[in-house]
Amino acid sequence: MKRATVFIMCFAAVWATVVPAMGKNVDLSTVPGRQTVQLTIYNSEDLTLVRETRLVSFKRGVNPLQFSWANTLIDPTSVELRFPGKQDRLEVLDTTFPHDKPQMLYWNVASEGDGEAKVEISYFTSGITWSADYTCITTQDEAQARIEGFVRVTNHSGEDYEKAQVRLVVGTVNLVEQIAQLARVPMSQVAQLEAGRRRELRQHAAKKMMFAGDAAASPSDMAEMVKEKQIIKQGLSEYFIYTIDGTETIPNGWSKRMRSFEGTSVPVRTQYRYRPAEYGDALVRMYLLTNDKPSGLGETPLPDGVVRVFRHNGRDGLSFVASQSIKYIPIGDKIELNLGQDPSVIFELVKRRAWRDAIWMKIHGANVYREIGGGIEIDPRSTVAGWDEHVVFNQRVRNYTGKPIDLEIRRALPGHVVFRSGLDPVLHDYQTVQYSAKVPAGQTRDLVYERVLRQGRNAKQNNITLEKANIQL
Repeated sequence: MKRATVFIMCFAAVWATVVPAMGKNVDLSTVPGRQTVQLTIYNSEDLTLVRETRLVSFKRGVNPLQFSWANTLIDPTSVELRFPGKQDRLEVLDTTFPHDKPQMLYWNVASEGDGEAKVEISYFTSGITWSADYTCITTQDEAQARIEGFVRVTNHSGEDYEKAQVRLVVGTVNLVEQIAQLARVPMSQVAQLEAGRRRELRQHAAKKMMFAGDAAASPSDMAEMVKEKQIIKQGLSEYFIYTIDGTETIPNGWSKRMRSFEGTSVPVRTQYRYRPAEYGDALVRMYLLTNDKPSGLGETPLPDGVVRVFRHNGRDGLSFVASQSIKYIPIGDKIELNLGQDPSVIFELVKRRAWRDAIWMKIHGANVYREIGGGIEIDPRSTVAGWDEHVVFNQRVRNYTGKPIDLEIRRALPGHVVFRSGLDPVLHDYQTVQYSAKVPAGQTRDLVYERVLRQGRNAKQNNITLEKANIQL
């Protein structure tokens, strides 16, 4: 092999006093292989917490143990040795890093008696990542969908992990300890904060977070499962931990894909949207689903990933519809899939007429304003100080599909605007108006509105006022 695996070796007790001075491994015996190993993978910080247990034979007195991380991405400063259930009989006396073996350390462990004991070694490593992907297959009428979620774990850490229990951290994890520490550092000194100290703070906070879910998934409960893998989910504050049922072998340089969930009858709603700020200046078709229990989902948030959408074509086959990346979706939130433009639905905006009124003039030679009208003569040297600009628009939607469509339009109208229409609009925000409509199959519908933009001294504020009106073309 081109790399050295992580291992532990045990000296005979008689060599205990000379270990720090040893330059070679003399009379070493290999400790039995790992009993269990658990990986908790947190992508955002490129951190994976590894916890492994082994059975080690101890003799009364001082027992040297050796740990090596050659050719791996293990952080040696994070390595810890614990004795579950034997804290009162076993104790780490000291830790030594031999100068001639830079990727190795020795522990001197004091034992009160002879016998086997379980040891737990934990450390941080890098190079292990995970990603999510989803497959969405709708029925031919696009009313229901079958959704499958998968996670893929990729190992480039330099170490093989056999029969490992895998936990995946999903969501936002605030490294509170690190933030609190950095808050005490003047801004002028943050850039000079030692890299080692930053790493120590990060690992301390991450380890505190990753140990929080131990009650739900103990390494001692890891057993090979013959049935199909499922993922048990556990909510912890702002993030979730997926614990993959059973164990998986993830060799270095390999990826392993595992199913995370399956929803067999998820309701789908199709909507056509015009939102230039989000989708560009085009009408797009959307699939809308919900991550909740009534939809057959909703057990956990859905992590970032790629969704591939297919539709049954009615001929015992599937038609590819779209592929889209999604961001983290909390429980109860919508899954919005943009399918792009539909050539069977035509959407166009036409300006029908425009005019100006409520014109105010600033009288020449005086700070006086007067509205034009009533036969009043105005000095030609006066200047226009304000006016209202009226424009009537027609949004024509032609539906050439074989079924009625739901339409939602969202328009941003900056300035002091009055929006007049019979469309029952609502304000999405103070500068954006939103309204909905239905267009029957094979028909055309005109959605007419008038925009009044107040200019100059007529403009008093920066928002939209809605007015009910029957606008005629």
